[in-house]
Amino acid sequence: MTLSPHVDQQFAGTIWRMEIDAANEILLVEIRNNEDRSVSFGSIDLKGGQLYFKDLTTSEQWLTGIECAWGGVLLIHYYQSETGPTHKGLLAIDAITSQTLWNNFTHAFDHLTAKGPVVYDTRMQPRKLFLAEIKTGTTTRIYEPYIFPEPENHIVVPEQLPAELLPPGLITIHPYGNWVHYLEYNNFRIVSLHALKAGQLIQTLYIFEGSSVVYEDLLNADIQKIQPEAFIMHNNCLIYIKNKTELKVLSL
Repeated sequence: MTLSPHVDQQFAGTIWRMEIDAANEILLVEIRNNEDRSVSFGSIDLKGGQLYFKDLTTSEQWLTGIECAWGGVLLIHYYQSETGPTHKGLLAIDAITSQTLWNNFTHAFDHLTAKGPVVYDTRMQPRKLFLAEIKTGTTTRIYEPYIFPEPENHIVVPEQLPAELLPPGLITIHPYGNWVHYLEYNNFRIVSLHALKAGQLIQTLYIFEGSSVVYEDLLNADIQKIQPEAFIMHNNCLIYIKNKTELKVLSL
């Protein structure tokens, strides 16, 4: 059996953040380009692999980013100032068509619930939280934490293991630091590790079926420090980033 990605999308910048609209199986990405100080956004059908849009920009070219994705909507935030991390203002984009749904420069995002986003008016003190209708931006009622639970995301991350805890004979290369990231899914064993090659630190992803390698990819080469976990699983989709700019998704 040979695996191949059903999403293999290159972006013109660093993939800075990803969010998944779980109910609609849409993967949203934030791309940052430090050279020209620009931010763009992309949207991909996680199951079918269709690219809904990419290179979407807003009127604010740099001080913006993804807040959340839910209900078929990408929610984007602005920043209160260039020198601080505080968010202020919201822009809602249709996650399939990229159409602007609404814009609000006084509200800010607090967190996401199973009923939608919770927002507050930055002009009001003390802060009061309200549930918002994500397609219109209208605040509908005061937020009550016991009524509005957190949404399910169905995301599974690998565990970090010392190499000796892997199934015997699974890998032949010695991982740098003796650590690997490991996940079992269906009949597959997924391993990512760092290793030294010709004096350079590299990061590689392997997928095994039994003890046979059915997929392999070099994620990063000549890196300066250990990278965080290389992949996540969402339902049956393995999602990972290669060279910081290329997004790949495989169905397992």
